Order: sequence, then structure tokens, then C-alpha cells
Amino acid sequence: MAEASRPADENALAALVSEAAAQGRRLSVRGAGSREGLGRPVEADLVVETTALCGITLYEPEELVLSARAGTPLADIEKALAEKGQMLAFEPPDLSRLLGNTGRGPGTLGGMTAAGLAGPRRVKFGGVRDHLLGFRAVNGRGELFRAGGRVVKNVTGYDLSKLMCGSWGTLAILTELTFKVLPAPERTLTLLWTGLAEERAQALMTEAMKSPMEVSAAAHVPAGIDGRETARTALRLEGFARSVQARAHALKERLQDFGRPDEITDAESLRFWRDIRDVAPLHAHEDAFIWRIIGPPAQGGERVQTIRARMPDARMFMDWAGGLIWLATPETDDIEAARQQAESLRAIVKEGGHVTLIRAPAAIRRAVPVFHPQPPALARLAERVRASFDPACILEPGRMVPLPRENAAADT
Repeated sequence: MAEASRPADENALAALVSEAAAQGRRLSVRGAGSREGLGRPVEADLVVETTALCGITLYEPEELVLSARAGTPLADIEKALAEKGQMLAFEPPDLSRLLGNTGRGPGTLGGMTAAGLAGPRRVKFGGVRDHLLGFRAVNGRGELFRAGGRVVKNVTGYDLSKLMCGSWGTLAILTELTFKVLPAPERTLTLLWTGLAEERAQALMTEAMKSPMEVSAAAHVPAGIDGRETARTALRLEGFARSVQARAHALKERLQDFGRPDEITDAESLRFWRDIRDVAPLHAHEDAFIWRIIGPPAQGGERVQTIRARMPDARMFMDWAGGLIWLATPETDDIEAARQQAESLRAIVKEGGHVTLIRAPAAIRRAVPVFHPQPPALARLAERVRASFDPACILEPGRMVPLPRENAAADT
């Protein structure tokens, strides 16, 4: 196991990275460890822990802006926002239980940003990259730099904030982040239809998202996936109480051909969408690979049926109105069989979308592409971008794509 270092501040972190670059030491970055096991395995010489870089540095509720150091627990951020009736609108998921890291919580602000994952509310408010205003970070040379600002509209050069979201620590180690926050809804109401097949559920969600009713989440959970005997299709409405009730009435009228839905409100509704956010319907499938499939929302139902036809043992549900499919497939230690699973799933989305292997043993994640392979031209561009931030490739080496020596070893 690699030794660990816990820099006390940005300057100490910059010095550590600069020394590592000079020595050619490989670094892995860890916050709370809630997403440990996601991505390709990294054989690092040193684990850099960011937990000392902690605390909210600026919060102006009236300006809807919050800044905090990267190692700040996400739970602390959400608590501070809740006290002022505000939220991170992209609804960051807690995947700690899904990944077998129970007890580590939803992670840190930096880890959330580096992963770039968003929950059900993404269909209305966008993802992490749409709310990150600015950041401070240390690149692979050990240089401290900043980008963006503390206002929604800024013209401070390249929009590097979007580049950091989903980079998994391969470009820089984040030290401080500034986010746009939004008021939390006064009321939450969920319309719940039962017994719909995928095609009907997809048609309902598509029609709902085309409406002017400002649906903030749409999901479909088939029967049997989490022990329930009936399929559930859900639409969420949020906002001021009178507006929510009026929109719910109008939406039920618009969707009356699909039957009359039940209504679940407030605490019960919050629990339902928290489970969707955290992939709870697949928690019981402990001996399974977990995949995350992104694609055009209107094709979600069709893709679910295609996957089921090719993989009868698969279990899955749809979020983002069909744009996100969470999938559990039988786990195997046969690398070739795992590769065939990946190739089969990626063939399904070849016309648009991508497939990510979220959970699998380390040996499988080392041999099977975890992230969707990029077209050659895009892969070359991504490599040039990475090299501009980390020319010696010491930050999370191999996390997203194999290192050249790994490819060479695989070919021999």
C-alpha cells in the first residue's frame, strides 16, 4: 500500500507535487474515499489526502454563491445550504454504498467535482459543470493556479472550470471551489404511475419533459429490481406550493391516457428521489458489475429492451427521463467475458451515448475499458490537454486510460 501525505495548505500541496514531479513519483488523490474503486486502478507511489484543505471560505446566500476548500465534506456543504433554504441544484449522488464504501458518506466537494456526477435534477438544472463558477488548483508541475471567478458571468480567460468536472484528478489537484447555489423548493410532489412497461413509461416521460410544467426529475423502475412486484414511473414537481399543485393538475390532465397516478409528497417524495439518486434499486445486487449508460433520453426505453434481450439476467432502471440507465450484470472473473459485456453494451450506444463501468473488481477494471473509448482524434486532443497540465503524467496515472507501458504489456 502506498504511503499517504496530508498537506496542511495549498502551499504545502504545491511543494509536494513539485517535488514528486522532479522525482517522477506518481500521485493519487483521495478525499473521503467514498468513490474509491471507481475508475481504473492506479498504482501510485504516494496518496495525497485533501482532508486538511477543509472549510467554507465564502458564503453569500443573497448572492447565491458559495466557496469552500476541496476537502470539505459534502455533508457540511449541504447542511450549511439547508440552513439558508438553499441547495446544490444538480443533486450530487452518494455512491459510497454502491461501491462498497459504506460509512464514508457522500464524499468531499473536490471529489464530487472531479467525478462530475449529477443526480435526477440534472434534467432541469444541468450538471456539476453548469454550476461551478471558479476554482483554485495545483497542476502536475506543482504550480498553484486559479480559473473562473465568483460571479455567473465572468470573462477571465478559458473556461477551465468545465474541464475539471469529470477529469478524475488527472489534470490538477483541486484546492478550492466556488459554486452557484439555488433556493431549495418550498414543496416537492411526485406523481407515481404503476405497472407501465418500458415503452409506455418512456412515452410518458418524454411527453412530460416536452410539457411546460417544469418537471425536475423523471424515472422508471421496472418490477422486481428491488423486491417490488410492480413497475413504477415517477415525475417530480418542485417549487412554491400553489405552483406545484397547479402544475400537477395540468400534468395529470395532459397525461391522462397513461392512467391516473398516485401522489407522494414531501418526506416520502424526498426518500424516493434520494434512492434514485444513490442507485438504491441496485444495492441488493452485490455480486454484479454496475454500468452507467448515457444516451438520448427518448431512446432509453428501447435501449432497455435491447439490453434485456441480449442479457436476460441484467437488472436496470432509468433516470433522466430515459437519458441515464443504471445497469447490473452478472459478475465474472473471466476477463474475456467481461470484455464481451462491455463491447455488447457499447455497441448498443454506438449511434449516440457512452457506457461507464462503475463497479467491478480491480482485475476487471484494469483489463476492460472503464470509461467509454474516445474516437482517435478526440483521444489525441485529450492527451494534449492532459500533458499541458501534467507533462510528467504523475497525477492519477492510468486512472482514465492505460499508460503506454500498460498497453505494451497487454500486447505482449
